[in-house]
Amino acid sequence: MGAGGRISSPTESGLKKNPLERVPYTKPKFSLSDIKKAIPPHCFERSLIRSFSYVVYDLFFVALFYYIANNYIHLLPSTYQFLAWPIYWALQGCVCTGIWVIAHECGHHAFSDYQWVDDTVGLILHSALFVPYFSWKYSHRRHHSNTGSLERDEVFVPKPKSKVRWFSKYLNNPPGRLITMTITLTLGWPLYLAFNVSGRHYDRFACHYDPYGPIFNARERLQIFISDAGLFATTYVLYRLAMLKGITWLICIYGVPLLIVNGFLVLITYLQHTHPALPHYDSSEWDWLRGALATVDRDYGVLNKIFHNITDTHIAHHLFSTMPHYNAMEATKAIRPILGEYYQLDSTPFYKAMWREARECLYVEPDEGSQEKGVYWYRNKLE
Repeated sequence: MGAGGRISSPTESGLKKNPLERVPYTKPKFSLSDIKKAIPPHCFERSLIRSFSYVVYDLFFVALFYYIANNYIHLLPSTYQFLAWPIYWALQGCVCTGIWVIAHECGHHAFSDYQWVDDTVGLILHSALFVPYFSWKYSHRRHHSNTGSLERDEVFVPKPKSKVRWFSKYLNNPPGRLITMTITLTLGWPLYLAFNVSGRHYDRFACHYDPYGPIFNARERLQIFISDAGLFATTYVLYRLAMLKGITWLICIYGVPLLIVNGFLVLITYLQHTHPALPHYDSSEWDWLRGALATVDRDYGVLNKIFHNITDTHIAHHLFSTMPHYNAMEATKAIRPILGEYYQLDSTPFYKAMWREARECLYVEPDEGSQEKGVYWYRNKLE
């Protein structure tokens, strides 16, 4: 599911070998135009038929896994049911994450040449996964416009040491990190949508469900209402299913896979923008290109394809967000020679990287004695 497979390692491409070595933070000598010229023009072409083929492909597997779980798992001996359900949850959660990614493409107008098609498909798919499509679309667009900015980025904005919570030092140990990661992966996404947890600071309460909140402007308000209506429709359908099939059935068939989708969404986003080698910038240093380059491609193995390569082509996505995912692998290979040391790939297994970043990336500060006071790097010393 998705185009391409695993990308070549840094050593194969002649780029830096140590993924923890800092990427350059000075203004690059190349421009966005130089990068675009290196990419074959067909990579920017969106095919309505090809894009829909991925929707059909993913929905086929969703239906297949649902059919097997709904019709056969209960026939197994109880011991085997305890094994079969987690397998279903993992498979369905991964495939539905791929569907989430397709809806994400719709939000970037990367699905087709028709905005109304993109918004219709995105609204349906994201609403089915309990995501307020237009609300997220607009806040995510601002994330792309302000990536790496400590003042204006929208999500996973790191804090300076002075703003780290007092209790963080008590969680800076293996049990504390395990608790923090568990809460982040299970509750992080709904907490971000409802309370802007880990998001940009606003002067008043910010919520993705509030059409009058500070995240949105007056022109976007109607579509926020539409997003909320999509969630109400999904809630009603789930309520009717719970009345018909029972709450246990709904949790097993829909609820647990949705938790896995939410967990992967948080994990993918966190690891794309949290890395010891990546800089962040304040307003004195930030510019769009350096911010877009302050991201990292990750290797999730076979999940790269299931997630439509959102994991291992993220830098190309931030540079050209309207490019469809099925061309992003080719584009990534084309731009790596241009980016050189500005290209960051970390092939550390994602579960190891998650633990390492939770340990190493607690807050950001400029280097002591550095002339570049507007360039911030992750630190982990809280004492």
